[in-house]
Amino acid sequence: MTALADDTGTAAEASAFSSLLRLRAWTRPHRKAIIVMIASASGAMLLQSLVPLIVGQIVDGPIRHHDTAALWPLAGLALLFGLGEAVLFFIRRYAMARAALGIETDMRRDLFAHVQRLPVAFHDQWPSGQLLSRLTTDLSTIRRFVGFAVVFLIANTATTVIVLILLLHIHLVLGLLVLLAMTPLAVFTRTFELRYSREARRAQDLTGDLATAVEESALGIRVIKSYGRRPQMLAGFTRDAQRLRGAELTKIKTLARFWALLEGLPQLILAGVAFGGVFAVAHNQMTIGQFVAFLTLYLRLIWPIITLGWLLALTQEAASAARRIFEVIDTVATILDPAEGAAAEQGSSLRFENVRFRYEGADDEVLRGVDLEVAAGETMALVGSVGSGKTTLTALPGRLYDVTGGRVLLGGVDVRDLRLDQLRHAISTAFEEATLFSASVRENLSLGRAGITDDDITEAIEVAQAEFVYELPFGLETRIGEQGLSLSGGQRQRLALARAVLGRPRVLVLDDPLSALDVHTEAQVEAALRRVLAGTTALVVAHRPSTVMLADRVALLVDGRIAAVGTHSELLASVPEYRNLLAQTSEFEGVTS
Repeated sequence: MTALADDTGTAAEASAFSSLLRLRAWTRPHRKAIIVMIASASGAMLLQSLVPLIVGQIVDGPIRHHDTAALWPLAGLALLFGLGEAVLFFIRRYAMARAALGIETDMRRDLFAHVQRLPVAFHDQWPSGQLLSRLTTDLSTIRRFVGFAVVFLIANTATTVIVLILLLHIHLVLGLLVLLAMTPLAVFTRTFELRYSREARRAQDLTGDLATAVEESALGIRVIKSYGRRPQMLAGFTRDAQRLRGAELTKIKTLARFWALLEGLPQLILAGVAFGGVFAVAHNQMTIGQFVAFLTLYLRLIWPIITLGWLLALTQEAASAARRIFEVIDTVATILDPAEGAAAEQGSSLRFENVRFRYEGADDEVLRGVDLEVAAGETMALVGSVGSGKTTLTALPGRLYDVTGGRVLLGGVDVRDLRLDQLRHAISTAFEEATLFSASVRENLSLGRAGITDDDITEAIEVAQAEFVYELPFGLETRIGEQGLSLSGGQRQRLALARAVLGRPRVLVLDDPLSALDVHTEAQVEAALRRVLAGTTALVVAHRPSTVMLADRVALLVDGRIAAVGTHSELLASVPEYRNLLAQTSEFEGVTS
């Protein structure tokens, strides 16, 4: 993913800033708060800019003429401006919190929802750390941009224009000097923007890579420790962290040079203004009060100039962050509900018609014309060597992937013509790798499904022989931790199986669901599964002889094609390849004869 950071030139910059403009879709609901935020910040800075004019009046009036009575109205006006500034800054902070946090929340919700809609093929290609960094770091950058950079880019620009007009009004020549001396900033600013944009993007991509490394290390901590690979993992992490450090230092170096210019140039201009102002006062071209007002106004101008570097840096980072976010949002969800009204499936039979499948970017097909029919209420075992396409085939009925050729029919209806919620309510899948979430046992079993009763959960736990959950500290309400790592492999697999059979789906797809169970527990689960499978259409990937025995028929998958279909006894008697496959594992001894 870090290759994306190598984009250079104005095209990449234009793409990044066009992404910022697309944020309008999320800013519209918060438009009033944004307007209040910008108006209050601009108003506060305008009041700041008017105070030097009052100071000039005080110098030329009460101080010059020793008229203390005339001081009070001007002092009161300055105090009023100060109070107004404080109130406006309070309003700005309050509106900023509402707008920026609201936009960030809306974007995070929509981005997460879109990621959930994207097909499994997308997640196969994207590192999880890259998605995580977009959902966290990049969105926080957008929030800071909306809540601060946008406001003060506008407010500082307005303040600069107003102050320059006031400076020109007080003394035209000195005002023009200030204006001309600031012109080189435009050239340096443009150069800075182009360079910093590339460097910010690279640092953000490297942050995503580092997040991926941290996540993989956390999830694989048992493997790392058991193989004694901690030093190697630390070395790899340190290398990635050093790359990120180098990218951040490069970014900071560019920013430091720009800030040095922004700090130094105004001071040089100040020296010129002071010299010119003294000369003008000495020749009666301006009063002392005007000179004080001019200097004070110019000092007000320095702060917007100095903050320009930080604001532009934040804008560049936000533009890059927006571009990274839209790389995900612009990814088209290819597995969707049908455009027209969804058909209603007629029954629970499952049929594969000349099904072909190739993973995106792969040269060879995994499935090469699979024809297979599982009758309603029938249990079909799927047997094949490693790499024959068994797991891929089980992912197609529930549309985790869509076929690249042929079709899959549920109850005589193409699964692509069914609504996804309708399809996935009818078909339930248990995977070989049991995935659990950082939630309670009850939440992991139901996954938010409506209409699930306590009796349904009890039955599913009994079928999966997962009664151990009642012995956990809080029973079904016990939180089992991230990935369920507090449980054994067999316990995780039994919970995943219970989740699959919960509510007795019409079609059950099991991808070697008993691989982590001991022999005794496996026998108990199989006995309970027979009762469940009696009225359920099931497609079961089998690696054990006992799992094969659950099936009414067996399909042999060889190199992405169905080589033979029949009962276990028929295949043993007539298909040598089936006998050889079973004979390769000692588990099948005694079954092949």
